[in-house]
Amino acid sequence: MRVTTAFKRLLRLEGVNVTAVEFLPSMVVVTVALRRRRLICPHCGHGTRFRYDTRDVEKPSSWRHLDLGVWRVEVRAALRRLRCPAHGVVVEAVPFARPGAHLTRDYDDLLAWLATRMDTTAVARLARVSWRTVGRACQRVVATELDPDRLNGLFRIGVDEISWRRHHKYLTLVVDHDRGVVIWGAQGRDAKTLDGFFDELGPLRSQTIEAVSLDLGPAFIKSVTAEGHASQAVICADPFHVIKLVGDALDEVRRDLWQALRRLPGDRWAKDFKGARWALLKNPEDLTDRQAAQLAKLRRNRGGIWRAYEMKEQFRAIFAGDLTRDQAAVLLDRWCARAQRSRLAPFVKAARTMRRRRDLILNAIEHGLSNGRVEGLNNKVRLIVRRAYGFHSADAALALVMLGAGPIDLKLPHEHPAAPAAA
Repeated sequence: MRVTTAFKRLLRLEGVNVTAVEFLPSMVVVTVALRRRRLICPHCGHGTRFRYDTRDVEKPSSWRHLDLGVWRVEVRAALRRLRCPAHGVVVEAVPFARPGAHLTRDYDDLLAWLATRMDTTAVARLARVSWRTVGRACQRVVATELDPDRLNGLFRIGVDEISWRRHHKYLTLVVDHDRGVVIWGAQGRDAKTLDGFFDELGPLRSQTIEAVSLDLGPAFIKSVTAEGHASQAVICADPFHVIKLVGDALDEVRRDLWQALRRLPGDRWAKDFKGARWALLKNPEDLTDRQAAQLAKLRRNRGGIWRAYEMKEQFRAIFAGDLTRDQAAVLLDRWCARAQRSRLAPFVKAARTMRRRRDLILNAIEHGLSNGRVEGLNNKVRLIVRRAYGFHSADAALALVMLGAGPIDLKLPHEHPAAPAAA
């Protein structure tokens, strides 16, 4: 078997013939020629038989391919240029690499897959590329592999924001509840950011949305209910954020009591109360023996902190999942009334919020819709962000989010079916 034939089968590059192989001290250079005669625009797929000119064969285009053992593999080809009606004079596309890339499609896919499971520095060292190359590969894969039909057939969506960098750098993510994947994202967390999603979705597809789950912030609600968006959808307040609001109120009461006990002449009461945070905030079924004993001591002493704890547990019971909308409405109104009479400022404030968002909270109970799936994906996204040790751009962060939690089914090179041998 000739060496060119062997490398043609070994590299499995689509649509080319291997014409030469050169072995250098640390690299193998494989020269290929395209089998097709038509010239294809890399941006729009326009094809023509007429070429604009022939590029200098002394400076062929090159692409990095999968390593061969310890050897780097470089693919080279002399490409032609064509005149595209839409994009002018461009270099023809090659079937084995994405437009504008200096890596083959297989190498792009490998880097993108590794980036979802390793930190960028480790990927760069393993693949012998720069970390910027890893980021660009991820963005190319997302640009070409993200299904444009992913926004079709949306009925129930969840909206949430997540921090991708310190100093209030956020991404807004939209999740399809039925498929359990992130389908859209953009930098920012205001109404204008979410408006971009509905602009891309269009009025017709927006009208099919039946329910939207989100937090209690007014920005996303404003965007969802805007004219031409999804004003017909039922808006459900995410139970996680609602219960968290009450938990934060309890924690504020705890902190105020802790500061008051520390100012007393003796330290006995402060020592007894120290470490009560998790005993108060955790669910009763999750308490350790020590935390349960501390909670029992607080119950015997009663006072404002115990009233705050009781209100937290009563509010949590509303979302147990065994109540109808009418039953939940009665309990929610009673809770708000008690909280406003409690003389505990954090709970008075929380009760005002609950009254303003009463319909949204009851919608979530009636439809059984929450951002639980969104939060689960957010945990996955946070892991990706932490593992990458930060990003220098929102586009890079969003590309990795779509690869790790989006609708892209990324396959490794060896998982693609082998192309039939050319006759």
